[in-house]
Amino acid sequence: MRALVMHALDGPGGLRVEEVEEPTVDPDQFLIEVDFAGMAFPDLLITRGMYQVTPDLPFTPGLEVAGHVVSAPAGSDLLPGQAVVAYPGHGGYAERVVAPADRVFALPQEISPASAAAMPINYLTMDFALDVRGRLTDGEWVVVHGAGGGLGLAAIQVARAGGANVIAVASSEEKRRAARDAGAHSAVPVEGFLDAVRDLTPGGADIVVDPVGGDRVTDSLRCLRSCGRLLILGFTAGEIPSVKVNRLLLNNLDVVGVGWGAFAERRPGYMRERWDLLIARMSAAGITPVAPDVVALADIPDALAAMESRSLTGKVVARLHS
Repeated sequence: MRALVMHALDGPGGLRVEEVEEPTVDPDQFLIEVDFAGMAFPDLLITRGMYQVTPDLPFTPGLEVAGHVVSAPAGSDLLPGQAVVAYPGHGGYAERVVAPADRVFALPQEISPASAAAMPINYLTMDFALDVRGRLTDGEWVVVHGAGGGLGLAAIQVARAGGANVIAVASSEEKRRAARDAGAHSAVPVEGFLDAVRDLTPGGADIVVDPVGGDRVTDSLRCLRSCGRLLILGFTAGEIPSVKVNRLLLNNLDVVGVGWGAFAERRPGYMRERWDLLIARMSAAGITPVAPDVVALADIPDALAAMESRSLTGKVVARLHS
């Protein structure tokens, strides 16, 4: 079968399409024929050996897929031939992949396979960030940094499904347009976002979602109302910022770390439980996932490189079968 293989941890350019053997399937695993494989920021980090868990070389990256069940564990409610979404952990950039039983979910009929492949990491991360860590309640104001990327667009949609008013912060008009199309009530430039949030909200934001880091953290804290929450999801700007904790004391603010993968992977069944809740909430709110761009398997390195340069808008998935 075809797969994208990493032989050296030197970035996306080190990936090559090769013929490899099919994976071995354990009794508690699914074998899935991959129709589409998603790309997320952790995939980029893995190519440079910067993610929390990096397999031994050589390996095939790919954390999220949509496809069809080839074989299932005994007693599973998901049967061969059924359309599914999965978080295999690695190996998704291949025509077939194995995944643990509790990380494989039924594909809802209303969601296309391409869109579904773009969901497990970003949408489940934002479900965890906003609902579990951020304690989002109906009617709150949520500011989303990096709003034109895959995680930012997921944040907008999950926040809207939770009844929030959303202000998107993005670096270009193209990205701000994508944020508005995803459901943001307002979309503002990075420069001057503090004043824009103050003008748009009655007293400040309740939650700021920040996967970017860098020098915007101070103004993110300044735009929060009393008892607001700053959610830290990553540092795509490359710089890990420091926080002057007196700002937290004076306005009763929370700075909250969000590490979905490390949390969910240690709790069997948690991903599937949250997937079912998320899909039900989005369906009730009439929200359909943002359609990703679709590329070929061989184009994944270029897409990851565009993600690294922060020139990518939205989400990209690769077509393996269809």
